[in-house]
Amino acid sequence: MTGIIIVDKPSDWTSFDVCAKIRGTVRALTGEKKIKVGHGGTLDPLATGVLPVFIGREFTKLVSSCEMSDKEYVCVLRLGVTTDTQDISGNVLQTREVTVTRGDVEAALTSFRGDIMQVPPMYSAIQVNGQRLYDIARRGGEAVREPRPITIYESELLSGSDNLYTLRFVVSKGTYIRTLCHDIGETLGCGGTMESLRRTRVGQWRVENAVTMDDIARYAVNGELEEHLLRVV
Repeated sequence: MTGIIIVDKPSDWTSFDVCAKIRGTVRALTGEKKIKVGHGGTLDPLATGVLPVFIGREFTKLVSSCEMSDKEYVCVLRLGVTTDTQDISGNVLQTREVTVTRGDVEAALTSFRGDIMQVPPMYSAIQVNGQRLYDIARRGGEAVREPRPITIYESELLSGSDNLYTLRFVVSKGTYIRTLCHDIGETLGCGGTMESLRRTRVGQWRVENAVTMDDIARYAVNGELEEHLLRVV
């Protein structure tokens, strides 16, 4: 049983959790012990949305090319709060008064388009001197992070007022949306953190065509999982 399944990842699941569950399901259905399963682009546990999952050696070879695809996200930015993780799951470092307007947010977004440099967050899987940044951060440490080039193809204010704003981004590989939220908050002078995140597209695959983990469980019980696997990229 090989192919690709586009999962709508639920909140509080890691990308690894999704792959492990699908691997176990395929093992139970086929009796095969060694099933290669990989995903095309990590989503934090807080995030939901498109997670392409590749099943079988033939298809897991495509993971790296999928990771290079542009991605679309919709997030909620909470102004006036900064956290150590740059999202709402972290410890609050500072709160500030918010006096900005919708127009101020739209104006700030103009600085977050095109080719820019982004400093990755401490709570990330990037390695510095052989150590994951999040391991250093959890020990209360700090590491020097070099800015990395990213591309923001589109940035758009969808809705919002006061201190909550819904934003849409289309970005290149390696872009941290929570860091964009943090940096936009700093540009506005009040700080900001990411309240929620949903990935709505990875390359050609959109969330409208994704399946849930409950769908996958039902397909497995009904003997229908294989027919829902994609074979063409």
